[in-house]
Amino acid sequence: MKICRTHLATSIAGIAALTLALAGCSGSSSGSATASAESTQSTITISAAASLQRSFDEIAEKFQAAHPDTKINNISYDGSSTLATQIVEGAKVDVFASADEKNMKTVTDAGLGKDPKIFATNTLVIAVPADNPGDVKSLEDLSKVDTVLCAEQVPCGAASKKLLANQGVTVNPSSLEQNVTSVLQKVAAGEADAGLVYATDVAGDPDVKSIVPEGADEVVNLYPITALTETPGAQEFVDFVQSEEGQAVLAEHGFGKPE
Repeated sequence: MKICRTHLATSIAGIAALTLALAGCSGSSSGSATASAESTQSTITISAAASLQRSFDEIAEKFQAAHPDTKINNISYDGSSTLATQIVEGAKVDVFASADEKNMKTVTDAGLGKDPKIFATNTLVIAVPADNPGDVKSLEDLSKVDTVLCAEQVPCGAASKKLLANQGVTVNPSSLEQNVTSVLQKVAAGEADAGLVYATDVAGDPDVKSIVPEGADEVVNLYPITALTETPGAQEFVDFVQSEEGQAVLAEHGFGKPE
């Protein structure tokens, strides 16, 4: 049989064109599905006390794995007083986790958030560089060496003031920091002989060692959390932090459970 080359070439060209057209339709459908999924995904922003950074970074990963329909756009970590001020002044935040009830009250008194829940507790320790150059052994020694503390308006600063007062110790700090992370960084870098930080901050840090001071168990920080908006995913994150899985992460990082 004689095959017409012209007809064969035309047929092949037609098949190729049809294949490309189908591929284009398939690609368009896939792209539309992806775009549709992204458009239905809720986005939330979180503000959390600096002492929560390691635990909340881990909780956020677990939360997003369990809630693919919610994307955590950002978590801002800083002193609770700084975060509370930012929120009251209009910062767009969906969830607030504070290291104390005082700064949470600042936010709820402004009509933001409702019914905050206590989800963790923390206590103070003395942090010193790994080689403890100041030979610090107790709170009394903080008055004799270069000591850094949190500023009084910050939860760790208020707790430090109370702990020192309870034990009758007066300290003239070389600096007052706006969050507990800054205190720890100065101690770890050897820029200070000692500082008062949370027990959770020094856990697993090879650059510092900790000393549990007398009376620490009598000064306990309560950590409240609340959803500030009705954005889908905000209350779900709050619930996840309080869930068995969220509490397990917090416990691993040294936080106590609320009573």
